[in-house]
Amino acid sequence: MDTKYLEIIKAPVVTEKAANLTQDKNLYSFYVDPKATKTQIVDALEKIFKVEVVDIKTINVHPRKKRVGRYTGLTNRKKKAIVRLKEGQTIELG
Repeated sequence: MDTKYLEIIKAPVVTEKAANLTQDKNLYSFYVDPKATKTQIVDALEKIFKVEVVDIKTINVHPRKKRVGRYTGLTNRKKKAIVRLKEGQTIELG
């Protein structure tokens, strides 16, 4: 496996909403590199997890303002990919 694929896929989204999408609609959510394109994301997922991707949607998560004491700043920007797999295929996250 090439390391460039591991740089594209950062981490799975572990939330209650993402878990419900996985159970109900076979959709998996991942945080990905903000500069990655949809085709790069699909290639990386197919190589890493050995699955076939049917559909992909991406979302740019903008930074939010945070404050710690008197200091203010922004969270990091992220890109989220929601992926639908071919019927019958799954990804083990854990």
